[in-house]
Amino acid sequence: MAVKAVAPWVRTRLKAAPLPAVALALLVLVTSFLAAVFPRAVETYETNGLRTALADAGLNRSGIEVGMQTAGDYAPGDEFSFAPDALRPMGPSILAQVKAPLVPDRSEIARGVQTNRPKAATDTWLPRPEAKSPEFLISAQDEVGRHSRLVEGRLPQGEGVTSQSREAEGVVTAETAKALKIEVGSVIHFTRLEGGKVGVKVTGIVEPRNPQGSYWAFDPTLRTPSLAWSPPAPDPVRYWLAGLLLAPEASGFLLNLDAGPYAYWRIPSDIDSLDVNDLEAVEARVASLENGPALARLRDSTWLNATANTDLDRLLAEFKSSRDAITPVVSVAVYGIGAVALVVLLMTGALTAARRTGEVTLLRARGGSVRGITGRICAETAVVAVPAAALGWWLATLVRPEARLVPSLVGAALVAVIALTALPVRAVVGHLRLRAHGGRDDLVDARPSPRRTIAELTALVLAVGAVAALRRRGSEEADGLVSAAPVMVALIAALLLVRLYPLPIRIAGRPLMRRRGAIGFLSLARAGRTSAAQALPLLALLVALTTAAFGGSVIAGIADARDEAALQAVGADVRINAQPNKSLPKELAGRLRALDGIREVSPVYLDANLRMPDGGKEITLIAVDPESYARLSDRTGQGTFSAGELKAAGSGALPALATPKAAERLGRGEHALRTPAGDFTAKVTGVRETTPASFGAEFLLIDASRLPDAYDSALFATGSGYDPAKLRKAVATAGDSVAFEQRTEERAAMADSPLQSGAETVYGFAVAAGAGYAVLAVLLSLLQSAPERTALVARLRTMGLGKGQARRLLVLEALPQALLAAVGGALVAVAAMELLAPGLELGQIALAAQADVFGDVQLRMDPWSLLVPAGGVVLLAVSVALVQAWWTARQTSLTELRAGDSR
Repeated sequence: MAVKAVAPWVRTRLKAAPLPAVALALLVLVTSFLAAVFPRAVETYETNGLRTALADAGLNRSGIEVGMQTAGDYAPGDEFSFAPDALRPMGPSILAQVKAPLVPDRSEIARGVQTNRPKAATDTWLPRPEAKSPEFLISAQDEVGRHSRLVEGRLPQGEGVTSQSREAEGVVTAETAKALKIEVGSVIHFTRLEGGKVGVKVTGIVEPRNPQGSYWAFDPTLRTPSLAWSPPAPDPVRYWLAGLLLAPEASGFLLNLDAGPYAYWRIPSDIDSLDVNDLEAVEARVASLENGPALARLRDSTWLNATANTDLDRLLAEFKSSRDAITPVVSVAVYGIGAVALVVLLMTGALTAARRTGEVTLLRARGGSVRGITGRICAETAVVAVPAAALGWWLATLVRPEARLVPSLVGAALVAVIALTALPVRAVVGHLRLRAHGGRDDLVDARPSPRRTIAELTALVLAVGAVAALRRRGSEEADGLVSAAPVMVALIAALLLVRLYPLPIRIAGRPLMRRRGAIGFLSLARAGRTSAAQALPLLALLVALTTAAFGGSVIAGIADARDEAALQAVGADVRINAQPNKSLPKELAGRLRALDGIREVSPVYLDANLRMPDGGKEITLIAVDPESYARLSDRTGQGTFSAGELKAAGSGALPALATPKAAERLGRGEHALRTPAGDFTAKVTGVRETTPASFGAEFLLIDASRLPDAYDSALFATGSGYDPAKLRKAVATAGDSVAFEQRTEERAAMADSPLQSGAETVYGFAVAAGAGYAVLAVLLSLLQSAPERTALVARLRTMGLGKGQARRLLVLEALPQALLAAVGGALVAVAAMELLAPGLELGQIALAAQADVFGDVQLRMDPWSLLVPAGGVVLLAVSVALVQAWWTARQTSLTELRAGDSR
């Protein structure tokens, strides 16, 4: 007959030790939250990146156009085939082929007919910037009234207008009317295909209700006129390009101007409905529409020569290329923080099991079975861990609501499973066989088992393979093993440090044995008698510190790369450019110098078409004031030189600095060169790879004092803390033809992609989590052994140990492990960066599309990321020891000196 327990096991255990249960719950909560939020965060920023990429590309590229050339091979178009009554019924059959995950934005669908090419107007009253007639894209697009607001006049009428009509009615947008001076009642004439003239009478001026919607933005010419350039034969000229909108019933009128007008359905995609997990399905749907079964069905229900055109497939391919370049780098952070979390969970289970060794031994001695003890500990842990893991997952869904549930649920469940199994397995594995006593478990006397040695050697082989693969293939072809390379390096270093841990203890303890004071020797003896379970915090600390330092260096490397790229692109903090072959106002430099925060302004004359004596490709001539430009080069670190190297003498050849290729083409001799600013003779006296006034181009740098007609083509200003509004105001006084760039704005433009910001956020979380887990490892380690140290100090106090000696004892006992972890973590992080930097490419995260322009961006060592976490661990260990010493001194020693107390 089973005996009913007086009190349930779980309730009794939780009431007896509430603080460890709360600590485990918090650890599982935080870890499950991280495990659930990481996949959701990655999926969210990838989805935002996809939507941003499609939105930036424009509706004309992300949308789908179903169209037909109405003319046959030997016959002109038939106006009845593209009349509104023929086009409108095709809508359901066309939209039926645009299936999920492609979702059309039905409110912005446009249908109609337009000329294949813009048609030149013949009226002389229309503006001509350079004696070329304006051209109009004429479209009979349906539902103009629903998508626009009438500003003046009325909407066009099309009843009775056919291909034989000589005049039709149309409307223009307010922007078009303003730019081309069109009024209500104006008639715009065009040349008819068969000779003669036809006209479009403007009956109204409209304002788009949604200018950025697909109805107007799919072909922006219908909404906004622009100055276009004619083909360069012989000389290009500018002319106005605009749009005219006819009534849809007047579509037949287009046959007067075009033998085969283009009939179309323009279907915008609902970008906000797309998800990064839909990429493959969208690509398959687009391929089917462009040249597959969907196109065949489309032709059966519309026109035999119908086509479906979109750039959506190219945009998706570009996005996938960028994502695939960033994902391996992000995977390094995810693997790192995952490994740290795993080690800390296992460490917590091991420390708790070590604390409960006596309890389990007593249960086994009283007849408890391994299965029964394991089940009870599992139940006790589950009551705490499972709700905490569920709460962590729920919080992750609140923080990142737009993502799939399954990956985050798997992450949180995995944390719960590890938490459930770590403690019970570790607690009973040493009690499978009954023993009289456990003996000493000192780390100094511990001997690794053969199985542990084999496991460590296996890990070493995997780490070497991962590092070699990353260096050879690079992060672009990374897989799970390659992404785990930093963690593997840290793990191997940690295992090595655990094996070597007794050695410095022995070495430091020998001289202390001969000293009169007992504090130093006693503290090292205590540190050396640490149990083997206490080596796990050392392992966790090393991996956590390496992850934090590695992630911090990645973030610092990204920031440095952006700073450097922005500086190379602008050349200074501010750059002001004149239009080609035009000069800046002379007083502009003085206005800039008068602004607060502007340190110095350097004027520069630029000629991008300097002809070389060998007749080859032109290079850029840069004529400067040597004094100010030398200071600019020194401050920016680009092509530094002394002013004396460039100053021109009273006569003779000008000394010049050139790029290596330009110097090779010019040779060592003197060369007579001709420019619009004056002729001069130059001799290359130095070679520079870069200079602030030119990025990525071959240049020749000379003193401007010998060019009689040199003027200020650009101004380069350095400084900080200036007011951008005042700067814009000062530049605006020079006219609209002057443009300027700011280094801060250029840098911000390099980090505006959600893919970039999302990857940086993941690394930021990785650094914070690594540092947090390092702190947690220190606290758990010290709190685990706190009762034993408290009892020791209490006993020593009864033997005459002073308060100051007690503080020194506790601090010196905590220092060896913290110092070893801090120094080891910093050294391992340095080694990992040296090993992995050649294979880790950060260009896509740092510079996105501009990575190809500025070159590779590799990992750079950041001293702050190395020293701050390591120093924080040491400081925390000392602080906890001091707090414990202070607290122990305030307590009575009676409770610590009870007979039979095993602490």
